[in-house]
Amino acid sequence: MKLSNFKFEVPKKLVAHYPAENRDESRLMVLHRETGDIEHKVFKDITDYFGEGDVFVTNDTKVFPARLYGNKEKTGAEIEVFLLRELNPELKLWDVLVDPARKIRVGNKLYFGDSDLVAEVIDNTTSRGRTIRFLFDGTEEEFHRTIDSLGETPLLKEFIDRKVEPEDRDRYQTVFAKNVGAVAAPTAGLHFTPHLLKRLELQGVEVTPITLHVGLGTFRKVEVEDLTKHKMDSENYSIPAKTVELVNKALDNKKRVVSVGTTSLKTVESSVTANGRLKESSGWTDKFIIPPYEFKIANSLITNFHLPESTLLMTAAAFGGYDLVMKAYKEAIKQKYKFFSYGDAMLIL
Repeated sequence: MKLSNFKFEVPKKLVAHYPAENRDESRLMVLHRETGDIEHKVFKDITDYFGEGDVFVTNDTKVFPARLYGNKEKTGAEIEVFLLRELNPELKLWDVLVDPARKIRVGNKLYFGDSDLVAEVIDNTTSRGRTIRFLFDGTEEEFHRTIDSLGETPLLKEFIDRKVEPEDRDRYQTVFAKNVGAVAAPTAGLHFTPHLLKRLELQGVEVTPITLHVGLGTFRKVEVEDLTKHKMDSENYSIPAKTVELVNKALDNKKRVVSVGTTSLKTVESSVTANGRLKESSGWTDKFIIPPYEFKIANSLITNFHLPESTLLMTAAAFGGYDLVMKAYKEAIKQKYKFFSYGDAMLIL
């Protein structure tokens, strides 16, 4: 499978800059793999397709406000610091991206607002990447509270071309969000509401979590034509025993195992036993799923409409079948579905 297989045009007006007014009233396209049929629904209609013994696997990662704005010592120049991951909590070492990068060298210090937070650049990692050490006298809890108050919701500016608004702090977070660590939301989960989850529960559907802390590498541009040569960044994940128990019971009983998002999908596919069952585990995964691929765990997928040439689209195409998914995307553009993080959803059965 080649990169050019995923090249097409999405009109700019179809990239969602805001979410639907009500989470569960986004549009929902339903793809039936066996027949090739396509249905057009509203997201809350998802309850029509599931029942007793089916299991939804959600990603309970929580997005933290990863974008900070600091000022360079002496010159006062404003520098954007995008927090990628904490390397050492004790030393407060972080892997970050800086912009404009040309102004930031090893030894530079950055000051953040009127707070006591200062950062020192201690290493260059990539053209925009730096390792920084935060200088902060308070406790770890006070440090994270300071980051939370100073930081901005990390909407991806390349695609959502507007200023971040206060409402984004809530709307760019799923109702499952619990374990802090993501710099981007697992967007398929954004469509769920407590009311919708209650309806699923009353129908006998189990909803159970995994954790995968979504990194920016998920959105990194693929720059090789041969997709087998693309290397994904590693992301930290955890699959608890309760989820393993529920998923394996559903598989044994030939029920639906629904992956809520490609992040949940790659997590469960990263931890499979020799006899095709899910196993409890935690660690790092750089799994990159492209067509063709034989899925062992999930047999249904909820996912957003992704951008051309994205790794997320490639994974969805591997699940739904390349030809059917690309046909569905043409239909989505024709029917003016909304794309990307705040966009509409697709259910692949």
